[in-house]
Amino acid sequence: MTLVFNLPPENAAQPLQIEVNRLVIAGWTGRDAHAIEHHIGELEAIGVPRPSAVPLFYRVAANQLSQAGTVQVVGDGTSGEVEPFLFFHAGEFFVSIASDHTDRALEAHSIALSKQVCPKPVARNAWRLADVRDHWDELVLRSWIEEDGESRLYQEGTLAALRGPADLLARYGADNPAPAEGFAMTCGTVGAIGGIRPSASFRMELLDARLGRSITHAYRCVALPVIA
Repeated sequence: MTLVFNLPPENAAQPLQIEVNRLVIAGWTGRDAHAIEHHIGELEAIGVPRPSAVPLFYRVAANQLSQAGTVQVVGDGTSGEVEPFLFFHAGEFFVSIASDHTDRALEAHSIALSKQVCPKPVARNAWRLADVRDHWDELVLRSWIEEDGESRLYQEGTLAALRGPADLLARYGADNPAPAEGFAMTCGTVGAIGGIRPSASFRMELLDARLGRSITHAYRCVALPVIA
């Protein structure tokens, strides 16, 4: 899957084009056991079984990635979650954001399949991981949904709540090939304010207050009819 990212001017004058061929969704990545339990509880409330271990790493087809402003899903029971998005290119890691858009009805039967059937929207900007590594925990994840005709804050939290890139990559690499060109991973999310619920509109942000910049992306879902 081809993705194109704009980097800060000091990093690159031209957009970065990458071919993702291995996509990993890291789940249950919280550092705080109570925060993990909160998110597990959110999902249990909508019928999703508890995970067998934490963290877990799900493989998803790379062609599910999308940088479009509109995506198509089946039915009206899907929802997004903002996550840091790591990818490996030309010998180093970069960071952006993605939405682990998931079919919540299917999730009650199979988490892996629920992730596979939905597109994974990705922002169009990225930063070098090396430029934010020393203040990674300060970065802020946020998302908004459209509800009752208004934009409402849906998620907010610092990356201090999640396991860092080195930790996740080490845990994943213990049983899998080392990251190479085309590798990408989403790194988990923070809890939903008011509980997990669907929305046709999703907006997300990764804020770096120290360097005074942010990565944003928004998309809308077009629900296809469920035909029995």
